[in-house]
Amino acid sequence: MQTLRTPDDRFAGLPDFAFEPHYVEIDDGSGGRLRVHHLDEGPAGGEVVLLMHGEPSWSFLYRHMIPVLVGAGLRCVAPDLVGFGRSDKPTERADYSYARHVEWMRSALLDQLGLTGVTLVGQDWGGLIGLRVAAENPDRFARLVVANTGLPTGDRPPTDAFLAWQRFSQEADDFPVGGIVNGGCTSTLTPEVIAGYDAPFPDDSYKAGARVFPVLVPTSPDDPAADANRAAWQVLERWDKPVLTAFSDGDPITRGGARPFESRIPGAQGRPHTTIEGAGHFLQEDRGPDLARAISDFVKATPLG
Repeated sequence: MQTLRTPDDRFAGLPDFAFEPHYVEIDDGSGGRLRVHHLDEGPAGGEVVLLMHGEPSWSFLYRHMIPVLVGAGLRCVAPDLVGFGRSDKPTERADYSYARHVEWMRSALLDQLGLTGVTLVGQDWGGLIGLRVAAENPDRFARLVVANTGLPTGDRPPTDAFLAWQRFSQEADDFPVGGIVNGGCTSTLTPEVIAGYDAPFPDDSYKAGARVFPVLVPTSPDDPAADANRAAWQVLERWDKPVLTAFSDGDPITRGGARPFESRIPGAQGRPHTTIEGAGHFLQEDRGPDLARAISDFVKATPLG
């Protein structure tokens, strides 16, 4: 497996992002090694809030949430998925699969970092991957926060809008990552913030992971990931630990997506779920402090043990 590593100078001077980088190494599944980046902020003894980003962002997405959560006494761990941010980037689209992403994150977060008592916050692919890791390792997770995401099995047909997004990701000559994030926000991002989302990708050769993610979403019942996601749902349907949904009110892609989690997971039933108002798909960017306060309140209201 051939990989690229974004030069460090691409990350210099990013707005509101004066966080120390941290790295672990994991097996790539093909006889090699991958370096995975994560942020680790807050008290070492604090409860762990795992902040997982999606497509095509990176841990930069959480820069306005981390200070609020740390101020509440929580330890924030925010990894960059393989292919994103400061993490290594396999160069071939065929190097990426849903199963590999799950295993890469499991290895980095549970084997290398040894995280326990985790409150997962998953948005977009951060939910698709994070929920699988949690369902397959439930003893390491204390709570789930589900935000603008899903856990698809391919048993329902995708929308025309999603199919159009898939086609664009594969066929477009230009894949403007910062522009895509900007288009998924209700706010208008500054040029400096757009450049922050573009920073991990000096050119298109670094974007194999970002390009392939849309076609890894299970869209048919026989998708390679469908059975594993059905198995994860079977675990979640018995999950009685606390679950909070925190979807935004302005995301047409995931609108209505909170309902399956609220109705099917025992730990979600009877909770005071929240809607983040005035936010688009990237609610961390539009209303990050609001989401962070909802998470810290949720952790405080559901003490361990």
